[in-house]
Amino acid sequence: MNIHPTALIDPGADLAPTVTIGPFCIIGKDVHIGANTIVASHAVIQPYTTIGADCHIGEGAVLGGIPQDFKFQGERSFLLIGDRNIIREYVTISRATGEDAASTMGNENMIMAYCHIGHNTDIGNNVTMANQVGISGFCVVEDRVVMGGQVGIHQFVRVGRLAMIGGVSKVASDVPPFCMTDGRPAHVVGLNSLGLRRAGIPPATRSALKQAYRLLYRSGHNLSQALETAYNEVDPSPERDYLLGFLSRIRSGFHGRQRDPGGPKKKK
Repeated sequence: MNIHPTALIDPGADLAPTVTIGPFCIIGKDVHIGANTIVASHAVIQPYTTIGADCHIGEGAVLGGIPQDFKFQGERSFLLIGDRNIIREYVTISRATGEDAASTMGNENMIMAYCHIGHNTDIGNNVTMANQVGISGFCVVEDRVVMGGQVGIHQFVRVGRLAMIGGVSKVASDVPPFCMTDGRPAHVVGLNSLGLRRAGIPPATRSALKQAYRLLYRSGHNLSQALETAYNEVDPSPERDYLLGFLSRIRSGFHGRQRDPGGPKKKK
């Protein structure tokens, strides 16, 4: 184990023998860090944080900090990070609000400098976040999402798999899978054809998704009409069903956020 003499390690921390801890780091109690992970200088890993193997934590990052949430009352909660993640300089990721709740991150993500990921947020696998992205609490970012720099995401937003969000976008509602969004507020501007091809989606399925996209966003139908037409006319596939199901669930949420429990109470 390579620990710089200026680092402060709580006796209750559990570090794999091959971990590297840089100068002036602070590692709290009940922290678990996996094999071959490198924590660069001045990083702070707060209690109840787990980091997997082969990760690189950049200078000044703060992981597992107390949620920026008035509802938090000091309860035990967690931040769980998987393997082979790159978390660059001064990134902040909060643990969750709620007893034994967790903020989570999967594997092989690239989180660039100065990003913030809020409490109770779940990040999938192979996600790329460019510099200064801010994600509020209770969000979900699914696999293989790409975000440009300075994107801001409202709480309770869900970003679907293989979505791409343009830089400096304001995201206040759910982002459909396989789509490109941009703007303030962000809106769908195209299909992420390159991302679909790189992900190994078969050509026939990509063609069907293009047909579904045209029906959903270029036909002039409202959402209910477009969904019905797409179910009837687009060849079925798991990707088609995932896209149409995702959009169907948005209607049950508040302001286009399927996970948002807020909004006016419906009359009985």
